Amino acid sequence: MANFDMALLKNLRLSESKSLQFRLEAFNVFNHAQFFGPQAVDGNISSGTFGQVVSAGAPRLVQLGAKFIF
Repeated sequence: MANFDMALLKNLRLSESKSLQFRLEAFNVFNHAQFFGPQAVDGNISSGTFGQVVSAGAPRLVQLGAKFIF
């Protein structure tokens, strides 16, 4: 399993006691397919998809955030 997460942030000082923080967070940055767990491969021998990968983990996810600190 290869999963890389990354976060970038920038703090902007508005005054001596107040600041604004911007964040960009990315999960599974390189978008590697995540085939793991018993539910990923069909183990039902009478199924037409026996032994094939039928599900995967979440793809790349990105979120933005802002925080006002006072």
